[in-house]
Amino acid sequence: MTQNNQNNNDTNMNNNFADLLEDSYSENERMEPGQMIEATIVKIIKEWIFINLGGKSEGHIEASELIDGDGNLTVKEGDTIKAYFISSKNDELLFTTKISSTKAGYALLERAYDSEIPVEGLVENEIKGGYHVKIGDLRAFCPYSQMGLMRTENPDQYIGQNLSFKITEFSENGRNIVLSNRSILEEKRKEQVEALKKSLQKGMKVKGTVTSIQKFGAFIDLDGVHALLPISEISRGRVDEIHKELSIGQEIEAAIINLDWENERISLSIKEILPDPWEEAKMKYKEGSRHTGQITRLTNFGAFVNLEPGLNGLIHISDLGAGTRINHPREVVQKGKEIEVKISSLDTEKKRISLKPVVNVQKEENYQKFLDNKNDSYKPMGNLGNLLKDKLNKKDEK
Repeated sequence: MTQNNQNNNDTNMNNNFADLLEDSYSENERMEPGQMIEATIVKIIKEWIFINLGGKSEGHIEASELIDGDGNLTVKEGDTIKAYFISSKNDELLFTTKISSTKAGYALLERAYDSEIPVEGLVENEIKGGYHVKIGDLRAFCPYSQMGLMRTENPDQYIGQNLSFKITEFSENGRNIVLSNRSILEEKRKEQVEALKKSLQKGMKVKGTVTSIQKFGAFIDLDGVHALLPISEISRGRVDEIHKELSIGQEIEAAIINLDWENERISLSIKEILPDPWEEAKMKYKEGSRHTGQITRLTNFGAFVNLEPGLNGLIHISDLGAGTRINHPREVVQKGKEIEVKISSLDTEKKRISLKPVVNVQKEENYQKFLDNKNDSYKPMGNLGNLLKDKLNKKDEK
């Protein structure tokens, strides 16, 4: 290879490198304000977070955007985040994850509306149909239906909070701005669902926080995703008043009994992780033993008695009348009352316990003793009978 050829190759290589470098700058210069990218965090310093833009250059984001209420960073180096291009100055590319109230202005908010960039606003007060939200020097409106993921019984809980919103309507030169906080939360929820799909499995134990209590059960927050705890799965025993068992903000541990990612439904059970009382029932409730329970339900065929949470026995209607025919258990017993019973039979496989009221059992035993003349220990008259007997004997002797 001649010296001239070598020089030409070096020149071409330098030109190609220069062209590639120029192209990389050109690509960044062509970025439109509001353009969304996904980038990896490469460095974090006190005030700035630097992101990698495809290996060609770096962008930066104000660290204050990604700090939680306790002043802690919510990201770390190596994380991938979504960011929106704001501007370029002195070859420095500025990005944002949301437009804060300090940055907000008419032009920037209009850009945020066009590019669906999240904005931050202060919820000032309630008005008809929703809330006044202050974004910079402008005021916007957020309907009740677009605040939070779920309907709340205390709408004033949002007042005074700085929240993230999407601008859903921007008209009349900024005099009519409509917001949605719900759309932000739904996007975040989708990301959380995708993450949970990789970690949650049916049957596993999870911890969560009670966020809402209804007649049919409670909603539990699992890292941002809501699961349902049906009232029937709260305890081994019957739960009549759910508010006596759970409270808002309470942390619980439960097992996942159903995972339906297609419909985004997760069902939990506390009952599933509680000890099964039937496992020890055979030793604890032997035939003939006596126990005290509470009458929980009356039916046409008998009365159900709760011996302990998750363990119920049945007194058949034929054993309730003490020898007298009755048409319904309510004629002789009441729901909620305590009753002493005797274990008549126990079947742990079928999970059935047959009971008899101790009062009736005692009457049957006394009656049997009365019929059994050979049983000298049966003295229904007690000491009074003995006295009368002695007196009659003395009379005969005279």
